[in-house]
Amino acid sequence: MDTMLVRERYKVVRVSDVREDYAFAEAVDILDREKSGCLLNLYEGPLLRAYLPCFDKLTACPAFLGMFLEGETLVTVFRDCTGTPIDQVFYRGDKHDWKTRLEYAEQLFHRALSMADLPPEVSCATFLSENLLVDERNRELRLRYHVVPLEGMNARELVYLTCDQAHKILLSRFSSPREELEFLDELDRGTCLSVVQLYALWRERSETIRTAYEKLEKKNFFWRWCSLVWGRIRRRAARRKRR
Repeated sequence: MDTMLVRERYKVVRVSDVREDYAFAEAVDILDREKSGCLLNLYEGPLLRAYLPCFDKLTACPAFLGMFLEGETLVTVFRDCTGTPIDQVFYRGDKHDWKTRLEYAEQLFHRALSMADLPPEVSCATFLSENLLVDERNRELRLRYHVVPLEGMNARELVYLTCDQAHKILLSRFSSPREELEFLDELDRGTCLSVVQLYALWRERSETIRTAYEKLEKKNFFWRWCSLVWGRIRRRAARRKRR
């Protein structure tokens, strides 16, 4: 197959998503000394008109390398990143300890906060599971800008997506203290209307959750088990009271 070059600069190595008026490709910047990888989102027709104003507002996004028109196609360029999709790292039965979970939860909420000023068409697409990548070696959560067209996106939708991802990281387990489970319950109640409020809630509760885990660690098996059972009883009582 002939090599595909976009603007005589970006050598396409893989096209992984093609649909009406949209395509997504992985490429190499052949003019860059390091031959660094990049991601190309291509929009045509009605999507070009819809997305052009969105990318005009991305000057403060460090991963955004620019955009241009190639004929009747809008091309946006982002830095590539590596990692494993979040669903393959955090799942029922995984072996992550509580400290690792809190560390990644902090990164998740901070990443969401950093997206607060971006257009929801961009931020929501980036917070889909396939785009939340975990670099376990460097213990880093990364965002991949596969900005697939989505309908009905708004700032509130980013809150919902972030809460869904938080449930994967802070997975409800028997070893979860009541404080963490109540935080997850609050996420489900939808009290936060923006990612700014969501981050503030996390900062308010995270130290309480950490302290609860540290207290459990100091107890022997029997008293830890009793504390966890009692915590669930109190949680159920509080949920019944709210009803």
